[in-house]
Amino acid sequence: MKTNFITAFLTLVTLLGYAQSPASYVNPIIGTNEMGHTYPGATVPFGMVQLSPETDTIQYSVGQGYVKDVYRYCAGYQYSDKTIVGFSHTHFSGTGHSDLGDFLMMPTTGKVQLNPGTATHPESGYRSRFSHDTEVAKTGYYSVMLSDYNIKAELTTSSRVGFHRYTFPESDQANIILDMVAGIYNYDGKVVWSSIRVENDTLVTGYRQTQGWARERSMYFAMVFSKPIRNYGCRDEAKLAYSDFYRKFNTTKDFPEMSGRKLKTYFSFDTKAGEQILVKFALSPVSTEGALKNLQAEIPGWNFDQVRQQAENDWNKELSRITIEASDEKKIIFYTAMYHAFLSPTLYMDVDGMYRGLDHNNHKATGFENYTTFSLWDTYRALHPLFTLVQQKRTSDMINSMLAHQQQSVHHILPVWSHHANDNWCMIGYHAVSVIADAYMKGITGFDPAKALNACIASATYAPNDGIGDYMKYGYVPADKSSNAASKTLEYAYDDYCISQMAAKMGKADIAAGYAKRAEAYNYTWDAGTGFMRARKSDGTFQSPFDPLSTERQGFIEGNAWNYSLYVPQDPLKLIALHGGNKKFIAHLDSLFNVKLDEKHFAESEDITAAGLIGNYVHGNEPSHHVPYLYVFAGAPWKTQERIHQIVNTMYRNATDGLCGNDDCGQMSAWYVFSSIGFYPVCPGSNEYVIGSPSVEKATFNFENGKQFTVKATNLNDKNIYIQRILLNGKPLNGYILKHEDIMNGGMLELVMGAKAKK
Repeated sequence: MKTNFITAFLTLVTLLGYAQSPASYVNPIIGTNEMGHTYPGATVPFGMVQLSPETDTIQYSVGQGYVKDVYRYCAGYQYSDKTIVGFSHTHFSGTGHSDLGDFLMMPTTGKVQLNPGTATHPESGYRSRFSHDTEVAKTGYYSVMLSDYNIKAELTTSSRVGFHRYTFPESDQANIILDMVAGIYNYDGKVVWSSIRVENDTLVTGYRQTQGWARERSMYFAMVFSKPIRNYGCRDEAKLAYSDFYRKFNTTKDFPEMSGRKLKTYFSFDTKAGEQILVKFALSPVSTEGALKNLQAEIPGWNFDQVRQQAENDWNKELSRITIEASDEKKIIFYTAMYHAFLSPTLYMDVDGMYRGLDHNNHKATGFENYTTFSLWDTYRALHPLFTLVQQKRTSDMINSMLAHQQQSVHHILPVWSHHANDNWCMIGYHAVSVIADAYMKGITGFDPAKALNACIASATYAPNDGIGDYMKYGYVPADKSSNAASKTLEYAYDDYCISQMAAKMGKADIAAGYAKRAEAYNYTWDAGTGFMRARKSDGTFQSPFDPLSTERQGFIEGNAWNYSLYVPQDPLKLIALHGGNKKFIAHLDSLFNVKLDEKHFAESEDITAAGLIGNYVHGNEPSHHVPYLYVFAGAPWKTQERIHQIVNTMYRNATDGLCGNDDCGQMSAWYVFSSIGFYPVCPGSNEYVIGSPSVEKATFNFENGKQFTVKATNLNDKNIYIQRILLNGKPLNGYILKHEDIMNGGMLELVMGAKAKK
């Protein structure tokens, strides 16, 4: 009989009383300032509702192009701000571009104001000042005192329902504002249409359609108040050329149908001192009926504290998939990283299985849960490989979601960046291929392998997309025909390797051979004369002038030639040979970390602060995340061990600016989870992990198959960062490669640490 370790662990925590659960170490405030772009609000793991405060209403554009300050508000919240505008129900975690911020709600007292006002004069609108001294952020819970109104706001959630509890002062004009215009990365005209129905004195339903990062997005809601509405009203700030025959009514006050492109609404009550008004707010991608079903299924009652406790229990269950022994400070950073890693992808379907498909028809997920928010250029590297270990059922569901996307796509390809029944086509590569092949190679079942391989090939051969046609014609992406050509060539080659691996395992030798050949496309970008990868034009010559420290106009994206020249994860030994062998390659890696990136070239780096750099190594962006582990392949594992500790100790901190770059839907955090335990998936799809150097004393994986795998770091301390011996289940492990099957079979990896590098 298999032991459910997670259930047993949580039971033990409850019985003993004094043991701290993993959720108690999570600090949602980490990464909420400047570059991390995370948010501190309430959600459950992979929840559709991600309920969090917004601290300003900076517009993406005010008619004169992009407003740079909006970038700070990718997640809606900035720790340094002094006011809160309201609480909205959908967010991205750590992205470098944004959308969402649906259905902003704000409790107020006094005269109804339907504009947010300004940060310098919050009294000019419905926003309020607040202090971090009154702010509480935990797993599944957020609260704050809105000082301008003396209202305590508390938030918790289930997967599909946001639950608000507002404690009001005595007032004959207590209001709850529902702003249907507010959003993240907003601009005039982003809301295509919104509509609200007041069904009775406690139930309100509605929807809105937006056009933003997702070109065509609809979200529906059902909202229930714990107290009957006294009166309500709205204002539509849009100027319409056509005036319909609703003009016979006063639609601005106590009229149960409210619609418009710039609709702002309010609901008013009388309150006694200390009276609480609770609001349940359910979402659906399909219909208001679906939202009602979600509400009734997930939060049928009004016990806020019970829902809050369930949210914390949900987090404890997921975070306990890995248990660690470490200092409290490291536990905070580790479990916050796991928390960030489990925020997305997000559930995108109703309790009855209905969801909005990429074709904008309604579909029913049969045999799987449908997910969205696939930031694949970021997350194929470490986040999805982490899921193949500790979220195997969800991995299967996510792959089925990708396959449904491919079937519904008019292009018939897998998602590039999936987002609420849309593909926003952000970034390069066809990295859904990597996720699917990696899962298949690691024995994850529950999806059709033949259908999956065909979908991978469809994505890899869709000529109109991002230079793929030229890639197939020339063997590389020509710089005079496509931007970011060198990066695309390198990333397409890696994805092609993944297809070859999957096809080979399925016994399809011809397909495997063809894609193995395509996987060597990196050779076209290698310039032996400079020792760097370079963008090549269609006539066969390299693009010039060439500056290996520059990112702009060099054929690369979110990384310069120094970093991308090390991106051949499918064949690191060949990469080393191109550089002239181990000694020269090690020197090249050393120079990457030691060279100083001047201000001119740093200014071209995207999405990072100076804290994200070690010399010219860019940890704040994803293309270099595997680079510290390349020393192992060149015979210098002690240098990997040094760099891993340097990165772990300096670029992940328990602070608002504790992330050195965008968390990017969990990729930055997944890197930390792997690396602090002691190994990393340098090449997803290979079934191999490269051993680095642990920074926690012990980590135990509690798998869905009932088995456990423990990594124990014997003699680990601040000085003992070098591996002296490696034992797998008590037997010496030769080399620094760990097989996936050795992990999943259960057992122990012991890393004996010391203060001197073992060369």
